[in-house]
Amino acid sequence: MRFFRGSLGVEFKQDESPVTQADKAVEAEVRAYLNQHFPEHGIFGEEHGQEAGDGRHMWVIDPIDGTRSFLSGHPLFGFLLAHLLDGQPQFGLVGMPALGETYLGVIGDGARLNGRPVQVAQTTRLDQSVLYVNEGDKIYRDHPDLFTRLMTAGQTRRFAYDCYPHALLASGHVDAVVDYDLQPYDYLAVSPLVTAAGGVMTDWQGRALTLDSDGAVVSAATPELHAELLDLINVEK
Repeated sequence: MRFFRGSLGVEFKQDESPVTQADKAVEAEVRAYLNQHFPEHGIFGEEHGQEAGDGRHMWVIDPIDGTRSFLSGHPLFGFLLAHLLDGQPQFGLVGMPALGETYLGVIGDGARLNGRPVQVAQTTRLDQSVLYVNEGDKIYRDHPDLFTRLMTAGQTRRFAYDCYPHALLASGHVDAVVDYDLQPYDYLAVSPLVTAAGGVMTDWQGRALTLDSDGAVVSAATPELHAELLDLINVEK
């Protein structure tokens, strides 16, 4: 937050996504904390790559999920932290610093927002759902037929980016999110949050999310809604 809406040193990575001083500083600070308290654990972060660990424990960091929002003064950027055991996400933290919101999902122990329990809605039908379409411009570019279908899906729909729509799903405000072109540090913290809140989050083929997933994901409040979305996504296959 010291950097937000201030003077930013902005660079562009090879894929042209912007990197700020804040991204690098936050990840360095988190890595230092993890190395101090869990020296045997591995770490995988967006800005500084992967550090080998004991082969069982892995921390996954996205210091600023939504750097484009951050550098343009938009408050819906997040901080993501996941812990994996033997490749399986055990908990995910989604912090929204500008909103003062911290979501934590622990597999087997539920989900919380600022310490208060939250859970998903019970919507089972797509035509009665609030649907968020993340990375809609990329979906339109690569899957125009799917984009057209999504534009008539749900009772109401919104375009968005980054982690916050999934957090809104975990807390019962949004029923479904279709997302695309993500990296492991984008989805591995969000997945256990959605799951711990009672929802379902997989890739577009319905497979569990891992470090090796292709980055096309779908979150839903209920298994019924999730299945309907998978049918919509894969109708031409």
